[in-house]
Amino acid sequence: MPKRYWWVIITYVLVQFSGVIFIPLLYALLPINQIDAFVYWSLISFIAGVIIVLQLMKPDMKQGVNQRDAASTGNVILWSILGVFMAYFAQGVAGSIEVKLLGIGQDSENTQAIMDVTRMSPLFMIIPMFAAPILEEIIFRKIIFGRLYLRTNFFIAALLSALIFAVIHGEPEHILVYGSMGLVFAYLYVKTKRIIVPIIVHMAMNSLVVLIQYNIDPEELERQLEELQTIFMLH
Repeated sequence: MPKRYWWVIITYVLVQFSGVIFIPLLYALLPINQIDAFVYWSLISFIAGVIIVLQLMKPDMKQGVNQRDAASTGNVILWSILGVFMAYFAQGVAGSIEVKLLGIGQDSENTQAIMDVTRMSPLFMIIPMFAAPILEEIIFRKIIFGRLYLRTNFFIAALLSALIFAVIHGEPEHILVYGSMGLVFAYLYVKTKRIIVPIIVHMAMNSLVVLIQYNIDPEELERQLEELQTIFMLH
């Protein structure tokens, strides 16, 4: 694996865990509360991480542009639109299986935590809507899936990269949902030879979830989720 990929992975790990040191430091040094310290450092670390990773990935971006069988701009747009519908369909099927067959609730603690912070500080939505999809698709699709794909096959590579993604997010119980999205994102990447396509689809999905949930009262959202879960259990 190219050395720059290891630096990308190290950068991502630092983005994820640097807050352990710097959030308390910001809270101690600045006249802000703990939530603001968390939001400010998260924004700093994720934005810096995106800049560093994009710099490290410049050789790959140049290679992708010059790749003959890579999708054209028109196809990038087409597959980005189709990809959103494909990902939502796959996620819906996986979610139904989790609820109906496995008895796993649809609630996502990761999503709920993100929305709790976003409601307190709307600026935080920059991370799930833009920064996180860029980093995650480069890490989990371009690097992890891409390297596994060279040694195994599509399904093994896609599922393993999705499993790692689920574990990183602290929700291994939702491996089917993460796995279904991972399969779609990986397919889009392989089909178009453009990592920008799964990035766009990932951004679109996250943005829709954030914007919809941001404008819905949490108690009303919880009631709707309970009703939806009941429907899944009855059919």
